[in-house]
Amino acid sequence: MPTYTGDATYDLVLSIALGFALFVAVAAWFVPSPYGRFASPRFGVALDPRLGWFLMELPATLSFLYFYTRGPNRGALVPLVFLGMWLLHYGNRGFYFPLSMRVPKGQRSSFGLLVVGTGVLVTSMHGYLHADFISRLGPHYGPEWLHDPRFLVGFVIYYISFGATLHSDSILRNLRTREEVQSGERVYRIPRGGLFRWVTNPSYLAELTGWAGFALCTWSLAGVFIFAISAANLVPRAFATHTWYREKFPDYPTERRALIPFIL
Repeated sequence: MPTYTGDATYDLVLSIALGFALFVAVAAWFVPSPYGRFASPRFGVALDPRLGWFLMELPATLSFLYFYTRGPNRGALVPLVFLGMWLLHYGNRGFYFPLSMRVPKGQRSSFGLLVVGTGVLVTSMHGYLHADFISRLGPHYGPEWLHDPRFLVGFVIYYISFGATLHSDSILRNLRTREEVQSGERVYRIPRGGLFRWVTNPSYLAELTGWAGFALCTWSLAGVFIFAISAANLVPRAFATHTWYREKFPDYPTERRALIPFIL
């Protein structure tokens, strides 16, 4: 895996990004990312969570498309495969997911401007680092890459994880009825079925395995960055969420783990 590309700008942004991931890996154990059930008024003006999610994820799409279309290899087969994988992921995470959220009417406590601003920074770097590497700097993306074991294994992991993400999100979304949403009632229930049989946070698990698969597919430090910063944020949050459920629901299933079935 190449450590540096020789492009001064790219390497500088990559170094900043990896350093920021290390910072988050330490800070997130002390302060869980303040959105959703861990939202706090200390972090700026509260937004509707649907708008917050949309604004936070949008730069990943815009940044990627901007830099991808300027790369000399943008029309090559392998970069086009990665483009399709990217648009599928962010079509769901950046557009469908926030639009489909069942948010109690009038709720504005889930997203502060600081959270959105930090998310915009991360997703902008994420889009740039992947797009520029895939369409310009990647030295190993000839057609034969589609037969490389790293690509094949990563591709399978990525799409299994994507399916798990969709299923887990659907279970969580349906915990609240449309009538409860319209009344403004903020209801919490124990999610059941699918990977929830074994872990409290299957969406987090699928997010991490998905980015691990993408990092393997692309064989780049850009992939390492997004996996690392996702893990830095989601692993501590998974433990905090697991504790929250166990404290809120006396009948919470004791066999569930926080993140990894039977282990963690």
